[in-house]
Amino acid sequence: MIAPRRVPGPRPPLAAATARDLIVGANVVAAVLVEGWSDEAALEALALRHRWDLRAEGIMVVPMGGATNVKKFVEVLGPQGLDIRLAVLSDAAEALHVRRDLERAGLAAQRSGANRQVPGLFVCHADLEDELIRALGTPAVERVLDAEGELASFRAFQGQPAQRGRDHLAQLRRFMGTRAGRKIRYGALLIDALEPGHVPRPLDQALAHVRG
Repeated sequence: MIAPRRVPGPRPPLAAATARDLIVGANVVAAVLVEGWSDEAALEALALRHRWDLRAEGIMVVPMGGATNVKKFVEVLGPQGLDIRLAVLSDAAEALHVRRDLERAGLAAQRSGANRQVPGLFVCHADLEDELIRALGTPAVERVLDAEGELASFRAFQGQPAQRGRDHLAQLRRFMGTRAGRKIRYGALLIDALEPGHVPRPLDQALAHVRG
């Protein structure tokens, strides 16, 4: 039986040692490391959409509280620690830093030089919200806002001096982060609204990697 989705909400980030204890206690064999709770909400919503029971498969999505923590988590969970199968979902701006830290923590790169890749690292075009908004299209995102009773708030937000002249996608991305818990809630809602075959590749690939 697939576990129901948890009610999303902002929570303190996990420490690496806490994640290790949770993983050991739950007999987890693979994990996706993500920057924050909105990424977790999106991946868990995607798993439910596919009717994958991550818990039954021994898979956990682990929010690290920011990309700068990736080395600590991989040292605890990767080849030098529990040695479980890992995927990492990264924002584009953090990708070089994340790749370097993954290599330092024992995940070997494929190829060399500027084009080297680390197996299990999947990079969003900019960030999660950017990927989801691009995949849906701005009109569909606005329909989700409308269904949540927030379209009028977004229209008011667009009228703020700081938002005038910015493109529609940038306005939507910024709006998602203006209230505690909003990014987390829409991480799941935008996944639910996607048409079949339009799921952003980094998300699908990260789950496919840990599912083997």
